Order: sequence, then C-alpha cells, then structure tokens
Amino acid sequence: MSDDQVVQVERRAAHRFDFHLPVAIQAEGAEREGFGVTQNLSARGAFFYTDLPLALGMGVKLTLVMPSEITLAENMRVRCPGKVMRIAAMTNKSAVAVSLEGYEFLPQADSAERSASFARISALHEHAHDDQTPAREGPRQAAARQA
Repeated sequence: MSDDQVVQVERRAAHRFDFHLPVAIQAEGAEREGFGVTQNLSARGAFFYTDLPLALGMGVKLTLVMPSEITLAENMRVRCPGKVMRIAAMTNKSAVAVSLEGYEFLPQADSAERSASFARISALHEHAHDDQTPAREGPRQAAARQA
C-alpha cells in the first residue's frame, strides 16, 4: 500500500439504516417528554433531530417503532434506554447520537396516540407549501359553500 492511500476503518458495530421515523424521548430526571425524527438507526444506536435540550452523557429512553430490517422479525414498538454520545447544535434543534443499551418491547399503541405523536413531530420540520394550490374541502364545506 502506498503512502497516498487512506484506509478508513468502520468503527460501528452494527449496520445503520436510513429511517426517518418519529421518536419520543424521555431524558433522565426530566418531567417533559420530547419528540424528534430519526435520521438513521441500528441495533446499537440512533441518530435523530429534536428540540428537546439534552446533554452529553445524559441517560435517555427512546420510544419508537423499530423496523423489521433491524428486529429481523416484524416492526415492533420498543423503548430503548441509552446514553447521549454526541450532540450537534443547529438553529432550532439538535442532532443527537445515542448509544442504545437495551430494548423493552411494548404493546402497539392505539392509532389515536400515534396520530397525536405524528402531529407534534411534524411541527419540528419545515413544510413547503404551494400557495396557489387550493385547500381541499370536505363535504360539509362544499354544502355550506353551495347554500
């Protein structure tokens, strides 16, 4: 091997998958639960964006639906205790890397609970809106407009 060749060694112990999934975050000692969106996941770690203030070394519990690519079975709702390993501050949120220390398998949440979480998570992201696209109206709005 010549001097101008660089060898990069993969330090991760598990393969990472690019998944953009909602995640609930409970920081150690905090009363408030935060929410975020994953950038990638593995069996041993998660990288996500959140507006919840976290600190390096802090213990956290992440709750999410772990995809079948990671569980090697079906999608499963899990709570994972972990430790914050890296934080990169951004304008309105932080990018956070957490090392997962285990899994607690949870019963599937009802659809109303999941819908509420998605609405809160959706608020973390900017959405492109086309002002020229008319809003969709339901049957009641159409009937009211015609009356």
